[in-house]
Amino acid sequence: MGETLERHEFGAEVGRLLDLVVHALYTEREIFLRELVANAADAVDRRRFEALTDPALGMPAETALRIVPDKPARTLRIADPGIGMSKAELAEHLGTIARSGTLAFTRALAERPAAERPSLIGQFGVGFYSAFMVAERVEVTSRRAGSEEAWTWASEGKGDYTLAPATRAEPGTDVVLHLKPEAEEFLEPFRLQAIIRKWADHITIPILVTHDGKDEPANEGTALWRKPKAEVSEASYTEFYRHLGHVFDTPWAVLHWRAEGALDFAALLFIPGMKPFQAVEGERESRVRLHVRRMFITDQAALLPPWLRFVHGVVDTEDLPLNVSREMLQATPVLARIRRAVTGRVLSELKTRAKDAADYAKFWENFGPILKEGVWEDAEHRQDVAALLRFRSSAVEGWTSLADYVARMKPGQEQIYVLVGEDPAALAKSPQLEGFRARGVEVLLLTDQIDAFWPERLDAFEGKPIRSITQGTVDLSKLGEGGAGEAGGEAADLTALLPRLQEALKDAVSAVRATDRLVDSAAVLAAPEHGPDLQLQRLMRRAGREMGAGLPVLEVNPRHPLLRRLAGPEAEAELGEVAGLLFDLARIQDGEPPRDPAGFAQRVATALALGTG
Repeated sequence: MGETLERHEFGAEVGRLLDLVVHALYTEREIFLRELVANAADAVDRRRFEALTDPALGMPAETALRIVPDKPARTLRIADPGIGMSKAELAEHLGTIARSGTLAFTRALAERPAAERPSLIGQFGVGFYSAFMVAERVEVTSRRAGSEEAWTWASEGKGDYTLAPATRAEPGTDVVLHLKPEAEEFLEPFRLQAIIRKWADHITIPILVTHDGKDEPANEGTALWRKPKAEVSEASYTEFYRHLGHVFDTPWAVLHWRAEGALDFAALLFIPGMKPFQAVEGERESRVRLHVRRMFITDQAALLPPWLRFVHGVVDTEDLPLNVSREMLQATPVLARIRRAVTGRVLSELKTRAKDAADYAKFWENFGPILKEGVWEDAEHRQDVAALLRFRSSAVEGWTSLADYVARMKPGQEQIYVLVGEDPAALAKSPQLEGFRARGVEVLLLTDQIDAFWPERLDAFEGKPIRSITQGTVDLSKLGEGGAGEAGGEAADLTALLPRLQEALKDAVSAVRATDRLVDSAAVLAAPEHGPDLQLQRLMRRAGREMGAGLPVLEVNPRHPLLRRLAGPEAEAELGEVAGLLFDLARIQDGEPPRDPAGFAQRVATALALGTG
């Protein structure tokens, strides 16, 4: 056997991660057992599912996970009859880890208090490596279901691992931990049983702990979602939520119900209390688990739409056959009805919780940008989702809804006004708002990337059209006078000036026009009437995609001293230079750099010199 022993180096990131796990996550050592048991249970679930379509992988009569402490040898063995791993899978799953996951893990570790660090393990897919918190050596012997070949992976967590041929009577995996002297508490059966009850009591696969040569049950093994709500404690919900999502926070909402009649299913869903460290933005599929008669089938049944992908949980139905395939799942009308029912129940819960503004703000700050996707892509639920949206505003503190905005609209106001950008603080100071503020007209400030898209699909709320104030001409004349502001003075006659400005800027703008929505600023940019607004254009340019939107419109303030001076005959000679400066100032105010930064700086320096000479 020694001749066929293969030695492999861990990647640099794995070595670094092992050091982090061993030294920085030492405060909650018992977490290792939860992670190894969860891995074993997942392996059994995978074998059950694959056996539905491949009888050669059939499950044995005994499906329990066994935990066997051996005090004289100071070893702890976790054995499962699951799908097992081939030699290649052992190397892939236990010898490498994604670089991005490791780096994210490292950053998150540095940012979190020590007491919260154990929650990071499962979230970054590094649960197996938590074994090195208590073990000086780990050996994994595994035989893939459907194969006669077994292999042993072994490592001391110090930079390398070995692979060697082995034997195992049945498919499955044995994880053997050679415990450190200071970790001998994990050889006590009572301690092991207590950890299982704490972390894995609701795993439906039986978990046995060997005590004095006898296997004793360690978990209740009851499907929590099948119990009546009155029989489930808040602590039990939280434990199951943490087990299910490999997280350590407390759920913001728990949805537990049983549907009977035309549909027969039980559901237990959780809305998390915090963002995951691996953002759900990168993974757009719902991962709610589908069970049939308590048996796990798949977590890829898309039981919720992508814009509710932050919801975790289980849906268990009697109305599907156990041997349902993934292809059948996409076509069966039963699952389509379950999806509609589950989606409706989540929306109902959010509507109820939204009545408590402070409580709902916690949810919104975590998952609001994802929920907004529902307005863009789901016509059936668009209006329901729109009612759940929250925004910053130019007129009120905190979060506000579209319904609250409509209730505060001024007499004569016919549209919901929005300003889309990236930084709430910058938007609040934007010159685009001057005329609205002067007339007491509220504008919603939208700062998520999805905000550049969804208003086009919603179009209106409670009969009020939604209008970006950077798109086309905004007529504020019906909403009162705006006042002169710091610019002061009467409005200049720009009839002759506007064509000359447009000629000077013909390569940069599609039009130059006077506007009444500026108070203190000289100029501002707007998008053409029928094109995308300015923020959407910026996003598309950054993505390397031009939208054919055409050149922007330059709107100028006829009350501003600069425009009044340019309207005079004495300004003819400097018009070209000042026109370029005016356009660049409008770009800067809108968050864009000047076209020629060096030339812009020179023009500003010249203007300052003339002004102080």
